[in-house]
Amino acid sequence: MTVPLTGRRPDPVASALAADRLGAPSVVYFVLSAAAPLTVVAGVLTTAYAVTGITGLPIGFVAVGAVLALFSVGYVAMARHMANAGAFYTYVSRGLGRPAGVGAAWVALVAYNALQVGLYGAFGAAAVPLAERWLGISPPWWALSLVTWALVAMLGMARVDVNGRLLAVLLTAEVAVILLFDVAGLLNPAPGNLAAEAFSPAALVAPGVGAMIIISTLGFVGFESAVVFSEESKDPRRTVPIATYSSVAIIAGLYALSALAMTVATGDIVATARRDQAETIFALATAHLGGVVVDIARVLFVTSVFAAMISFHNTTARYFFALGRERVLPSVFGRTAARSGAPRAGSLAQSALGLLVIVVYAVFGLDPLVHLFFYVGAFGGFGVLVLVFATSLAVIVFFFREPSGESVLRRVVAPVPAALALGVMVVMGVTNFGVLLGVEPGNVLAWLLPLVYVTAAVLGVAWALVLRARQPSVYALVGMGAKAATAREGT
Repeated sequence: MTVPLTGRRPDPVASALAADRLGAPSVVYFVLSAAAPLTVVAGVLTTAYAVTGITGLPIGFVAVGAVLALFSVGYVAMARHMANAGAFYTYVSRGLGRPAGVGAAWVALVAYNALQVGLYGAFGAAAVPLAERWLGISPPWWALSLVTWALVAMLGMARVDVNGRLLAVLLTAEVAVILLFDVAGLLNPAPGNLAAEAFSPAALVAPGVGAMIIISTLGFVGFESAVVFSEESKDPRRTVPIATYSSVAIIAGLYALSALAMTVATGDIVATARRDQAETIFALATAHLGGVVVDIARVLFVTSVFAAMISFHNTTARYFFALGRERVLPSVFGRTAARSGAPRAGSLAQSALGLLVIVVYAVFGLDPLVHLFFYVGAFGGFGVLVLVFATSLAVIVFFFREPSGESVLRRVVAPVPAALALGVMVVMGVTNFGVLLGVEPGNVLAWLLPLVYVTAAVLGVAWALVLRARQPSVYALVGMGAKAATAREGT
């Protein structure tokens, strides 16, 4: 038996994520799985039509996609100069300063955890009818959610490329059935359909456009996560741009096409969506494709939620890791499992939170679809929008100070209008948050949930100032990513 020269047993954990395990296709699968295409098409699109009454939803997705594509120009340019699992946290730290970066980190932890745990409500609600139909039993939603919670917890501790291969299978089937539905809708137009209005620019200035834009934005949540996996990518300088641009283009195109197909297949998509709600797409598919295809789609709807859970779990665990590695969180979060390279403590923490949420919602008898998936998911999505806006400002400031050899297009021409547009979208989100949740004017949730992010950001800034005063060596390495661990080991 070989004994290490140090006389100590090998450390079972490491302070770096496993490198060279993800190519561009695998990262795209993680990103698109977080976007949960079938969940968005079946739920978000119909909700948008029903809530806003605007038939120009396809152009809404195109417009939001264009803004995010502009944002991505500076975003991926900055990624070329720093591969870091902390993404937003790192970029805001390097662009707007360490206190703002830690504030962004706190917001990111709240937002991504909310997005992940909210999906347990959607899974339980969607899986119960399948159990009733195929197994003849009617389990409580939380029982099924606990099963998938255990699976996600185990996968979170596995190699990241194992997760990537599973997502590839699930996502391919999911997108295939969406395209099948879209083709069926386009080939079976209903008389008097409003397809001509689908891409009318007038829709972008119609009453209710604020809610439409925010709902469209929620459909893109996850596009930004390509950077989170940059440290585990085979070639970050190539993988991150390909994955980010591809994801934005695929999401915008797929959702715009699906929204158009719904419009074509119905005489009045708004009235149909208000009547059938999340069943709209399945009702249309039943008429054109038959019950077997629809049954398969219902299963894929459940796997769509499951895939999104895996993706957001991995993203959240890596945020914990990035903060632990820099000692902004306890150092235990900055360690990875030696066998799989997974961020162990971050994964366990995210799983513990998911279990707690499922138990609390089950004990108090709260609605899993409305109170968990819809409210918590919308809350998480809005938090990501705020982070994207903050990052857009950070990109501009960073390249103003350090041009780093990037072109004017990447430093100014694309980032500035993107930041302006994102700022408008954040304002729309705040002023339309009640509409987004579907609550009555004056409802406490309309202002309380956005206030949570303000509180998280303030606490993060305050913690950064504490670190600056009491642990200046830790504060000095905020936002440095893998370089923080190297610098610490060298001291």
